[in-house]
Amino acid sequence: MKENFELCEHIYEDAEMACYTIEELIKDLKDKNNKIKRLLEDILKEYTSYKEDAKKELDKNGMEIDEKGPVSKMMAGMGIKKEVKSDNSDSSIAQMLIEGISMGSLNTERKINDFDKDVNKDHIKFAKEFLKFQEKSISELKKYL
Repeated sequence: MKENFELCEHIYEDAEMACYTIEELIKDLKDKNNKIKRLLEDILKEYTSYKEDAKKELDKNGMEIDEKGPVSKMMAGMGIKKEVKSDNSDSSIAQMLIEGISMGSLNTERKINDFDKDVNKDHIKFAKEFLKFQEKSISELKKYL
């Protein structure tokens, strides 16, 4: 039964971490004049929506969510602060996000391939939509390189 929800759990965890890191990034750029901020807000809204939808599906089916620990969030936050402090150009920020989203999209694609025949087709569809969103975000971010 649990494997039927691994895709939703993956989407929740990936979206949760993305929301956290993008929120931290937006805070760090608050007083800066970056053109990329609007795109960051749009990407954050999408990730938030996927996170909420995944959580609803998991909750509806009584599945427990493994929250990311404070250590991994703290490390991500420190990495963002370091990057922004050393180079807060739109290009640098875009590259950092492209790298992070790319890792997530590779994991999403792997999960889709692993579970394609074994899980609920709605979960596969949801995961493919999430993957498409990640790929679109990468494409939009590349405009800032």
